[in-house]
Amino acid sequence: MTARVGILISGGGSNMVTLVRSMTGTHPARPCVVVSNNPEAGGLIRARDMGLPAVAVDHRAYGKDRAAFEAALAEALAPFEADILCLAGFMRVLTAGFVGDWRGRMLNIHPSLLPKYRGLDTHARAIEAGDTQAGCTVHEVTPALDDGPILGQARVPVLPGDTAETLAARVLQAEHRLYPAVLRRFAAGDRRPVLLG
Repeated sequence: MTARVGILISGGGSNMVTLVRSMTGTHPARPCVVVSNNPEAGGLIRARDMGLPAVAVDHRAYGKDRAAFEAALAEALAPFEADILCLAGFMRVLTAGFVGDWRGRMLNIHPSLLPKYRGLDTHARAIEAGDTQAGCTVHEVTPALDDGPILGQARVPVLPGDTAETLAARVLQAEHRLYPAVLRRFAAGDRRPVLLG
């Protein structure tokens, strides 16, 4: 049975695009919808250009009521009957209630080698710490921020003279290799971590 994949984005959607493009041929999953909390997200246009339903649920309309926003998000996802939910640059922290509904079926990509540097400003923090390697991690989403079982990591060298921006650009290239590889394995029921150099 082919798994149906919903993808949540907040911006341009470059990881979403790589995931969608990967789900062809013998891949055990297919994309079913892209949803953004930002109605102006460029990724919504890119999704529609690829023939996918693309829906906006503007978090700003709900103020500080995260439960109401997540109820609207769940309502937007429901008609598409996704089996797996991939967070791809989705910049909202989800509550334990929403995460619990997707337990064991929701993935996220984070731009650091977790458990290092949960949260924001990961590239600057890696450079400030004098790390020689940075990278990205795909993990199963749990209620704790940037936590959960690690399903894949890709390592990227930190080069002399790197800025947060130059390092971020190289890490993003690694994300585009790692996330599709992890999703393919995960959708086939294999949770062994994918490790890329």
